[in-house]
Amino acid sequence: MTSIAFIGLGNMGGPMAANLIRAGHSVTGFDLSPASCDQARNDGASIAGSTADAVRDAEVVVTMLPAGKHVLSVWTDILPSVKEGTLLIDCSTIDVESALKAHVMTREQGRNLLSLDAPVSGGVGGARGATLTFMAGGAKPAFDRAEPILSKMGKKVVHCGEAGAGQAAKICNNMILGISMIGVAEAFVLGEKLGLSHQALFDVASTSSGQCWSLTTYCPVPGPVPASPANNGYKPGFAAALMLKDLKLAQEAALGSGASTPLGAEAAQLYALFNNAGHEGDDFSGIINFIRGQKG
Repeated sequence: MTSIAFIGLGNMGGPMAANLIRAGHSVTGFDLSPASCDQARNDGASIAGSTADAVRDAEVVVTMLPAGKHVLSVWTDILPSVKEGTLLIDCSTIDVESALKAHVMTREQGRNLLSLDAPVSGGVGGARGATLTFMAGGAKPAFDRAEPILSKMGKKVVHCGEAGAGQAAKICNNMILGISMIGVAEAFVLGEKLGLSHQALFDVASTSSGQCWSLTTYCPVPGPVPASPANNGYKPGFAAALMLKDLKLAQEAALGSGASTPLGAEAAQLYALFNNAGHEGDDFSGIINFIRGQKG
């Protein structure tokens, strides 16, 4: 049994912490939301009164927070309180620069602390089902210690390289996802105009060169993939606001590195329009309705 502090018990963090508890670990949690704390307590976590209290006796600290500024703020607060040899894992999706700063902050503390950036793919369903993919960046000793913990929350744990590599892999992956979902949506809209049934197009494309995850697992029209959000009123899933966040992170990284990503830029613009039309809480696959012209 490992003593774990888990900071950030929201839609993703709460189920992830619950899976650690089910795996036999001792979890002390903290969140600013009383409702999230109550749910975590019901799942078997102890709830601390502050972030510093949460981490004081922990062997491993996991954070799952909205943005880089929140991660840096929390790590600034907790690093003086963690004990020697603690492993800190950030599972948030944040900008690469902030991830690198978190690693530097940890290293400057000394005391044999280890750090890992380990964002996830798989959404709320993956968090609940412990089927997430973890993309980890950091030194090999940190990854080796983290892997048994992460494997209790996901089905695949990949060491992508040194500090920041996990965040880099995440934003590249989600840029592919955002672009491919728009492509699949446009194909279905065109198929509708040409008189193709959704099922016919799916049956062809899912077994041909157009096959991709956005089609076969997350099809944006009702019917062909019963588990996709299209069959549940486009309830997330993975919200359009989160897709826009990740696409913006990819564009920031592209600008900073000098990479040319014209399709990524166009995808970011389309999702910005979709969000601004009031759909930030819809699943990102709901952009098919925006492409059809249903802006309301």
